[in-house]
Amino acid sequence: MSSFSDSPANEAPFRVIEDCRFGEDVVVRQFANLYGCEVGGGTRIGSFVEIQAEALIGRRCKIQSHAFICAGVTIGDGVFVGHGVIFVNDKRPRATAGDGGLAKPEDWELLPISIGDEATIGSAAVILGGVEIGAGAMIGAGAVVSKDVPEGATVVGIPARARDQQ
Repeated sequence: MSSFSDSPANEAPFRVIEDCRFGEDVVVRQFANLYGCEVGGGTRIGSFVEIQAEALIGRRCKIQSHAFICAGVTIGDGVFVGHGVIFVNDKRPRATAGDGGLAKPEDWELLPISIGDEATIGSAAVILGGVEIGAGAMIGAGAVVSKDVPEGATVVGIPARARDQQ
């Protein structure tokens, strides 16, 4: 069983880490914001990354700079998340509720996202809520993933499709 601590293995300036759990030898670079997430041992998190509460990151992952990982995202072991990847957990985002006031947590539906072990997500890809990406899948740079991706598949484009369907 892995042990967890409340801080990463390294020191870095200008980062915010609140209420997180870290496996052994996790590195979080400067200017990262992590809130209420769990990060598995050996993972590397780049600068300017935000990981929100209730996100789960596996062991030995690489999260490159400027990635945004929202609540409800579960990332398996050995996953590569490229620069500027964005996860979106709500298909109908709104700033205001039906009464005209600012939307509250109960005014939207969190759509979970699951990324299988050893998957690769290319830079600037967008992963929409409710999607499952299978183990070993490859998501091309700039792809917009709106549907499940089977294990071992490669998808590219907008919307993302199997490479042989382009």
